[in-house]
This record gives sequence, C-alpha cells and structure tokens, in this order.
Amino acid sequence: MARFALRVRSSVSALLSAALLAACASTPEAYLRPVGPAPPGGSRVDMLIVTTRKPSPDPGVLFTGERGIGYRTTEIVVSIPPEAARKVGDVEWPKTNTPDPAKEFAVLSVKPLELGQATDWFTRTAGADGRLLVFVHGFNTRFEAAVFRFAQIVHDTGAPMAPVLFTWPSRGSVFAYVYDRESANYSRNALEAALTRAAEAPEVKDITIMAHSMGTYLTMEALRQTAVRQGRLPAKITNVVLAAPDIDIDVFREQYESLGPDKPHFTIFVSTDDRALSLSRFIAGDVGRLGAVDPAKEPWRSRLEAHPGVTVIDLSKLKTGDPFNHEKFVASPQIVQVLGGRLAQGQKLSDYNPSLGEQVGVLAVGAGRTVGTAAGVVVAAPLALVDPNTRDRLGEQAAPLGGGPSKNATEAEPQPPPPPQEAPKQPPN
Repeated sequence: MARFALRVRSSVSALLSAALLAACASTPEAYLRPVGPAPPGGSRVDMLIVTTRKPSPDPGVLFTGERGIGYRTTEIVVSIPPEAARKVGDVEWPKTNTPDPAKEFAVLSVKPLELGQATDWFTRTAGADGRLLVFVHGFNTRFEAAVFRFAQIVHDTGAPMAPVLFTWPSRGSVFAYVYDRESANYSRNALEAALTRAAEAPEVKDITIMAHSMGTYLTMEALRQTAVRQGRLPAKITNVVLAAPDIDIDVFREQYESLGPDKPHFTIFVSTDDRALSLSRFIAGDVGRLGAVDPAKEPWRSRLEAHPGVTVIDLSKLKTGDPFNHEKFVASPQIVQVLGGRLAQGQKLSDYNPSLGEQVGVLAVGAGRTVGTAAGVVVAAPLALVDPNTRDRLGEQAAPLGGGPSKNATEAEPQPPPPPQEAPKQPPN
C-alpha cells in the first residue's frame, strides 16, 4: 500500500507539473477555420464527426468542451502535410490560428450534415467494401485535438475504411477528471444510437471501434446498452480495440459478460507503468484499472484463458516520449502503423504467427497450449515492433496458425534494445 501511495503521489506530481506547464504555454485554440486547398504532396482525410459537445459561435473552435443537446454530425476534411514535413505518428500542431498546410495539420472544409447526407458521405468515402472505423477519444481532449489526432491515425494506418470520430464533452484539462467522467456517461446513449444507425444501414458491411482511455468506458457502456436492448450486439461490429482502458476491472467484467453471444473480437492495450491510470486508481478508491494490469500474472492470466475472443497487448516494455505512459498506442508510430493497420483491416492480431526469436513475446495462455490454439493470447514486450527487420516480417501475411513456438516466451534469448526514438510531439493543452 505504501508503494502504491508513493506511485500515486509521483503520478499526481507529474500530472500537475504538466498541467502548469501547459497553462503557461501560449498555444492557439481556434485554428479550425478552413484554409483552402491542400498543398502539393499533401494528403486529405475526409471524416465524419458525431458529437455531443455544445457548438461554439467561433468558427475556429466549432465545438466546446461543454455538453450539447442530443448529437450532431459534421463532415470535416483535414489536410496532412507532405511526408517530408512530418514523421509517422506525429501531429504537426498549428502554431497560430491560421495553420500553414505545407507544414502543419489544417482544416480544408467544414460541412454540417443531416442524417441522409451522412449516408451519402459514407457511400462516397467507404467505397465498395462498406467498412467503418469509429474512434472514441479519451479524457482531457479538446475538440480540435481529437480531430487532428484521429486524422493522423487514419492517415498513418492507411485503413481502407470510412473514418468516424465520436467526440464527447471534455474540457481538455487534467483538473476536470470528474466532469469528463460524467460527460462520458452523458454521451453513452448518443454513441449507442450512432452505432445502431450505422449497423442498420445496408451500405455498412463491417464496423471496427477503437477507443482510448476514458473513451473505452464510454464505448463499453454503449455496447452493453445495445446488447441489453437488442439481446445481442449487431453482427456488423466485428472488432473492438481498447487502448489504455480507464475502466474499473470489475465493471469491465460485467460489461463484457453483458454483451451476449457472438461478441466481437477485443484487443486490449495495457501498460503496467501507466501513470495516468495510477492516478485514476487513486481517485477510484484503490480499485485497479483494466489498462494497467499485468496479463502474465495471476489472476489475469487465468481470466484471459476463459475468454477466447480477447487479445491483450502488453506495452509495458515499450518506451516512448509520453511522460505518463498513457498514450503509447498513439505515441509509437510503429504501433499505429503495424497493429492499427492490421486491426483496421478486420484481422485479429492473433492472425499473425510471429516467431519468439523476433522478441514479440507471445505467451500461450494455458499450460501446454500452442500459439495457434490458445483460448486467449497475450502479446507482451513488443520490442520487435520498433526494429525495422521485425516490422518487415510482421508486415507479411503469416502462414496459417497451429504450429507451436520453438521455445517458451520466458526463455527467449535477450536482444539488444531498439535505438532511442525522438520524443513524439504532444498536442497543445
């Protein structure tokens, strides 16, 4: 208990220091006015926004962190700078209220949509495959930060899907945790309605949901409500990705069991050194958070064995420039590019058959089981994902699963650490 209290004090101190630094920094907040055509060599991300935020009268802000009535849909086209001006995984945040699209992320157009128009947008954007990617952001996220971060994920993964951002009221402050938590509860009916409409649309063939941090709680609540009302989840929802889930472990167990038969495949990114989740645990009365469990230890290992539709990816040994270790999912360009792209294409991570010599660290859950037949799979210590040779191997189509590993994950020979990476740029707060 004393060690936990010390960790929490350290996390609180780090969060407060970051908040004070952000408060002192001069960063623009009204940079969403359309700037015109994309520069030569730049890219476009055409996304649909579904939001429960209150509209702003400022066209450079569009939506505030306060709660609106019902939900609204808006089409936003984001300009991504040419590849020479940015690195994969980075968002080039505007330095003024008038972004330079040759060097920074910028908005090219904004168009409020009615429901019928949203269907037209999807048909135009998704193409023949009819696949939808829904992203739900986390705590402490302003509207403009959510838009640009999701644009970066869509662009860098190259996912051939129509991108939808569900953005809920967050004041974008580490001091507004309770307000944000209540706003997530406030928004669950709207997310449920949006997912139900999407699943009922004949044009939509497949839905993948990605959620981060507190957005994972909102996502699970919306899915639970949908399953309770309908008796099961729509079959079109095939993949759910939860990154650094800020969910009470006991609550998640109840949410998951409430989803009924034929659940979608779940992929959960965890990290035992997540300092933001340490603070959340303290606020919650020392109740563990799902995103901070150690999946190789009991009781989590045994619990995972009982859930064949869950893959857990342990990022604890992956180091990024994120001081809180809470955004490794987006702070590592390799994770975004390799794993995000694979999942966005409707394929489970366990479809890979990586060798343990590549140091992915695949653990078959359950004594004597092989990687291809384990009821649950834990992917730990993904150091290979920052090694170019291993990334190439993982990018290839793997042979059918079923063969056992050459040696146990704990017996894998040590490899030299990956080269240091440049700290990723952080969004303005």
